[in-house]
Amino acid sequence: MGPFYCPLDQTVYLDLSFFQQMQRQFRVGGDFAYAYVIAHEVGHHVENQLGLLARVQQRQREAGEMEANQLSVRVELMADCLAGVWAFHSNQQYKTLEEGDVEEAMKAAEAIGDDRLQRRSQGYVVPDSFTHGSSEQRVRWFMTGMKGGEIRQCDTFRENQL
Repeated sequence: MGPFYCPLDQTVYLDLSFFQQMQRQFRVGGDFAYAYVIAHEVGHHVENQLGLLARVQQRQREAGEMEANQLSVRVELMADCLAGVWAFHSNQQYKTLEEGDVEEAMKAAEAIGDDRLQRRSQGYVVPDSFTHGSSEQRVRWFMTGMKGGEIRQCDTFRENQL
């Protein structure tokens, strides 16, 4: 199933076979690519702690499918940005980044964008059905967090932020 965050029990679940799938199917890997995936899921926990997930879920119940999908994209892109914020601060404090690490994370974000996944599985892209964001959006929001290191830069819910 892949990694996911469950807001009900506030737990990140990691299906370790997903990391093998990243290598085999998407041709991306490396410790920092995996760290990005985990940090993205932890980003959902931060969103939950901020009360964002409950508000979004309520709005999704009241919205049509297209708007609900767009709200999902905004949640996912914010988690990508929060993963970047973590990477920024981890590197500031522990000097953890090595040459090529950021590129690994960007390749992973790019590989799991909705456009890439849809093109791969069905041969065409349907942006209105996106739930996680395009490859470009995922890379851009990760890098926004990575460059600035500030949570306030991760507001994907402001108008025209996608």
